[in-house]
Amino acid sequence: MIHAFPFSAIVGQDAMKQAMVLTAIDAGIGGVLVFGDRGTGKSTAVRGLAALLPTIQAVKGCPVNSESVATIPDWANVIERDVVEKPTPVVDLPLGATEDRVVGALDIEKALAKGEKAFEAGLLARANRGYLYIDEVNLLEDHLVDLLLDVAQSGENVVEREGLSIRHPARFVLVGSGNPEEGELRPQLLDRFGLSVEVKSPKDIETRVAVIKRRDAYDRDRAGFVKSWAKADAAIRKAIITARKRLPKVKTPEAVLQDCAALCLALGSDGLRGELTLLRAARAQAAFEGASEITRDHLRAVAPMALSHRLRRDPLDEAGSTARVIRSVETVLV
Repeated sequence: MIHAFPFSAIVGQDAMKQAMVLTAIDAGIGGVLVFGDRGTGKSTAVRGLAALLPTIQAVKGCPVNSESVATIPDWANVIERDVVEKPTPVVDLPLGATEDRVVGALDIEKALAKGEKAFEAGLLARANRGYLYIDEVNLLEDHLVDLLLDVAQSGENVVEREGLSIRHPARFVLVGSGNPEEGELRPQLLDRFGLSVEVKSPKDIETRVAVIKRRDAYDRDRAGFVKSWAKADAAIRKAIITARKRLPKVKTPEAVLQDCAALCLALGSDGLRGELTLLRAARAQAAFEGASEITRDHLRAVAPMALSHRLRRDPLDEAGSTARVIRSVETVLV
């Protein structure tokens, strides 16, 4: 049995963990982009979060993880009809993946053997109701990133080729990570990610020692280490489940909408996606904290990760986009 490194045991990187928890509460936020140094726990956090989430109910053998027999796609050849519990899917998308492997394609084996046109599900089908993780997303071909973001937003994958016309649900949390030194994403693509977080290697000895200790303990006895953090992970799991139930009941005061618009105007962000994402992230934060309505404190907590990647570059400002957001928050939300 593979034991993922416990999410709660990750040292530091609070912003990254916060962003991932918010998308677990509300997948509609639009995924997370994590840029930073190698070895800072980006992929570890994704797998750790998925491991602590509740199992999902899915039809055994269904290529899109349908939750009931009634929702199995017509093209899926599912023999068994039992509904079973399975872990939240976490699918890795390798850099060399072809478009057919990602979206699905004609099943060549059946076409040659039986002369039938059959659909072979791709990675998007496997990721339905779970996570799709792309390491080094900045090195992925642009047309694939465009495709993934469109599907992530619509929640549906449409494939029309070789005489096939296939639709299937593809609702997943898209998580991309990368090192900015190896290349940057186009601004149009950056804007399509809901949240963006910059992670850095810890600069103090105490934190680095804590990381070494925990990783060493995990490598020596994975089962024992996971067990020792099970209670902490269970607390996060319970908080996420509770927040999901509370989310629709969280109220949005008119003043909060005014604040969202004023903040985005002050930052000069293009379009309205910034306001919408800021609002959804703040609502998820409020639900996670058990609040009945969104407040300015919730906006302050999520503004850097919701807006920093949507700003136009300012070559005269060396502080960085996150610092610019924080300055605007301090000015607008007084």
